[in-house]
Amino acid sequence: MHAQHYIGLSRNQQEYRRLFFGVNEIAVKVPSVFKLLIKEVLNPFYIFQLFSVILWSADEYYYYAAAIVFMSVVSIATSLYTIKKQYVMLHDMVAAHSIVRVSVIRANNEIEEAMSTDLVPGDVMVIPSNGTIMPCDAVLVSGTCIVNESMLTGESVPVTKTNLPNPRQGGRGSDSDTVYCTEEHKRHTLFCGTNVIQTRFYSGELVKAVVVRTGFSTAKGQLVRSILYPKPTDFKLYRDAYLFLLCLVAVAGIGFIYSIALSIINKVPAKTIIIESLDIITITVPPALPAAMTAGIVYAQRRLKHIGIFCISPQRINICGQLNLVCFDKTGTLTEDGLDLWGIQRVENKSFLLSEENAYRESLVKSQFVACMATCHSLTKIEGQLSGDPLDLKMFEATGWILEEATEEETSLHNRIMPTVVRPPKQLLPEPTVSSQQDMELYELSQSGYEIGIVRQFPFSSALQRMSVVTRTLGEKRMEAFLKGAPEVVASLCKKDTVPEDFAEVLEDYTKQGFRVIALAHRRLESKLTWHKVQNVSRDHIEANMEFLGLIIMQNKLKPETPGVLEDLRRANIRTVMVTGDNMLTAISVARDCGMIPPEDRVIIADALPPKDGQAAKINWRYADNPTKSSGKATRLEEVEISLEDVSQGEEARQSERYHFAMSGKAFAVITEHFQDLLQKLVLHGTVFARMAPDQKTQLVEVLQSVDYFVGMCGDGANDCGALKRAHGGISLSELEASVASPFTSRTPNISCVPNLIREGRAALITSFCVFKFMALYSIIQYISVTLLYSILSNLGDFQFLFIDIAIILLIVFTMSLNPAWKELVPRRPPSGLISGPLLFSVLTQILVCLGFQTMAFLWVRKQSWWEPWTPLSDTRGDFNQTFCLSSQCACNLSSSSNISLELNETELDDHYIKNYENTTLFYVSSFQYLIVAIVFSKGKPFRQPSYKNWPFVLSACSLYAFLFFILFYPISAIDDFLEIVCVPFQWRLTILLIVFVNAVVCILVETLVLDVVLWKLVFSRDKQGSYASGPAAPTAQGSIDLWGCGCVSWPCCRQKRVPKARYMHLAQELSVDPDWPPKPKTTTEAKPPPPSAPPAGQPPPPTRPENGSYRIIAAS
Repeated sequence: MHAQHYIGLSRNQQEYRRLFFGVNEIAVKVPSVFKLLIKEVLNPFYIFQLFSVILWSADEYYYYAAAIVFMSVVSIATSLYTIKKQYVMLHDMVAAHSIVRVSVIRANNEIEEAMSTDLVPGDVMVIPSNGTIMPCDAVLVSGTCIVNESMLTGESVPVTKTNLPNPRQGGRGSDSDTVYCTEEHKRHTLFCGTNVIQTRFYSGELVKAVVVRTGFSTAKGQLVRSILYPKPTDFKLYRDAYLFLLCLVAVAGIGFIYSIALSIINKVPAKTIIIESLDIITITVPPALPAAMTAGIVYAQRRLKHIGIFCISPQRINICGQLNLVCFDKTGTLTEDGLDLWGIQRVENKSFLLSEENAYRESLVKSQFVACMATCHSLTKIEGQLSGDPLDLKMFEATGWILEEATEEETSLHNRIMPTVVRPPKQLLPEPTVSSQQDMELYELSQSGYEIGIVRQFPFSSALQRMSVVTRTLGEKRMEAFLKGAPEVVASLCKKDTVPEDFAEVLEDYTKQGFRVIALAHRRLESKLTWHKVQNVSRDHIEANMEFLGLIIMQNKLKPETPGVLEDLRRANIRTVMVTGDNMLTAISVARDCGMIPPEDRVIIADALPPKDGQAAKINWRYADNPTKSSGKATRLEEVEISLEDVSQGEEARQSERYHFAMSGKAFAVITEHFQDLLQKLVLHGTVFARMAPDQKTQLVEVLQSVDYFVGMCGDGANDCGALKRAHGGISLSELEASVASPFTSRTPNISCVPNLIREGRAALITSFCVFKFMALYSIIQYISVTLLYSILSNLGDFQFLFIDIAIILLIVFTMSLNPAWKELVPRRPPSGLISGPLLFSVLTQILVCLGFQTMAFLWVRKQSWWEPWTPLSDTRGDFNQTFCLSSQCACNLSSSSNISLELNETELDDHYIKNYENTTLFYVSSFQYLIVAIVFSKGKPFRQPSYKNWPFVLSACSLYAFLFFILFYPISAIDDFLEIVCVPFQWRLTILLIVFVNAVVCILVETLVLDVVLWKLVFSRDKQGSYASGPAAPTAQGSIDLWGCGCVSWPCCRQKRVPKARYMHLAQELSVDPDWPPKPKTTTEAKPPPPSAPPAGQPPPPTRPENGSYRIIAAS
């Protein structure tokens, strides 16, 4: 990088590369409203609605057509607004750094101003001293930058970026052969979209960076691409909805052919045949279905907003009702953002002293331990405030020391060895004493105080797991090196005689308790090392032969809500997984503390190693610790049985020792590449995934989805963006960049939003089922009515249709969706699709009941002794009055001559033969049937609040019942004329009431008694032997079988032993009988090498354990 790219590019080179790499721009084009409108309107539902509206207009059915057009316009406008808003948000997030002016150094050492869109890889740009937002990925080759990388890491803490080491200035031990790699040299790389707060330069030298990636190839570009083009999330409900509609279309096809045949036989005019035949299709497939389905989601979105959860992808709310596994980030999500200093444990004479609470003491002020705490960090001052890594900040604040940096003017006048100085507060320093031999100069120095200058800093490297500094104490001639880092790494760099013998035991004790432990070391450097030589010495030369100083113990506290929420999820049989960038043992400890891993469960760590020196990739298995409640050894694991977290069956989990897998990001990468067959088995019980990179988090979500888990993800940083977008339900605890990618954003900065989201998702999903079932029944009931009336060349009147479609259906649909979510999570999930045995049984039985009662009413009315083809004179005939009037009052009173002549005129104009006894009877019966099925399908517990708490629904249903009873028993001529219903005898009105009452009783009995109780006991008790659930599942009569009978088949199809549908259940079934699972401690699983050549004649093949897929298990070491 220094040798080939330091001088910059000539203009010709730059133009050539621009042709190759393209413009440096992350272009997020906001589509025009017209384009979005066309895309939205081309939805099959809206095309069908357009067809329906045209047909109704041709049939002069304008009112309902206008209502559907109004609902469609509102629905399309809302959808367009949401989509447009998302595009604008994403565009604004990217536009901040898309086009800025930059200074570029050309090959002739000239500096020219250019637009950031003209940058190409190889350009050398000057980072301005007042900072900028990076328009590309670039590597620092000179100077230092302080950068806010919250866009990438989720941490708003500024980090210091140093220049890439120049091998030409180093010694032999320098990184002369190292090729620049973004991952390895993160500390020297400025990423696109990150905010450079300030820069530092020395001796007039500019802060320069070489452009390495532009456009969508940058870190920001890859993030934006993952947001713009996520992998589609499939959901069974929407697939089944289309399948169900196809079934309705098939039913409509039958009615279509029937109406055409009937009309031809009766010689109906061609125009009427076409309109009425097509009309039966619009009756069977309800055009209002999209609006009805959307209503429940809109209400759920409003309830989520009320509890502080904002949603930019409303369709995901239903999917959240299916979540059975949730991945959590650790820092800032399960635990507090910052670290607290719990204590220190110093080492003297090769042994640990007792732990101490803090280092702020006069007796320690000049100790090497405190000097290391005060100097070995990457802190800097921004506008007078200390900024940097939270751990460094807490460690430095614990000393009480003061940090002073050289000003910008000082650094520009001096060379790069102008040090940062730290000094203790004066109150901690002892009074200086002057001896007779002390010369004046040293006396003045001692009077000026005790201070340490940081001469050189080797920044923290995640690959090396350490950082170090070279310092010089005021008045001292020799320099000193201080080192801090992972305890195992620091101990390996120290002299053996300075590391306590019980080091491993003390360290393990702290890590098991969930503390984050940092080790410190010190070394006095050779006197020949001058300030100038130190600037070019290699890191390896400094970080060797150190003296071990002790341990700093940091505590990352759990958020107070975390344990309770995880317990609620556990009781609801929802798996929880930790995905973190932190240390493995710390993550395991936090998982135990918060209840994610119960105390009695074992943790098996999978250490995967990539292929090396001709050896195949392998996994070493070891136990993290011994469970607190388990007295047995590892051999007990031979009889471990896997218990699944799914909840669709009702078997109590057998008592067995449970286990959890833990692995690091490196191990995950090796297993993903070399152990594909093993990966799905591991994630079945993988609970802790540590040191995971952002893209690995996304990969983990995809692997979990590949075994049919419904995965939720909860994180708080932009590093979680990919996983948040990919998961079925991603919820961000941050309102920064993560909220752009995440479907849900919580204002509450803790995980209590997760169960709330799942509860609302379940309620919305059940509401969708209720609405879909109700709309299906509404279509079929109306289809039955129209088909029966077609047989006598009649139909429902326009205002009858209007009353049913608007006053009953729309009012009920928009109020039955208002049931709030149940107050707690239950250990079951709703079904994921409409095509399930119980749900189909529910719909089909209700259809048969409604068909039976409508047909009975239709035939019964024609069997009445008073029945005859209706005419306007039927209401006023004397024999009718004498025979059917009760208490000297007739059921109807339409005897005036003006009314008779009016009715005669209307009858002459009535081409559709609307007014008749059959029409009136079916209108009353079907109107009551709509309300009956609405109440029957509007279920409450265990996923929604009971319907009686939904007062708009109760009020609507009661009002409609009251109105129907009123017009049934107290007819008013104006209403009868408007609805085109005719006068029927009072006794027949009582008969209609009886039919409706018996219909209601049968519907309720079928839905509650037969479906909830009888079939529950018969079908589910038989299926218990084939069940794979992990939690207790006591049946309740209150909850419908169709709510949690996912995958269950109806009675005739039930079997004693069923093959599980979910892939993870199938895997668990296989592993429960595998004697080699889980892996034993101290065994190794090796990737299967290429097929070996046959052994020589007479020699047996080498002994190995049984092979499985792409790996084999080697006997215990």
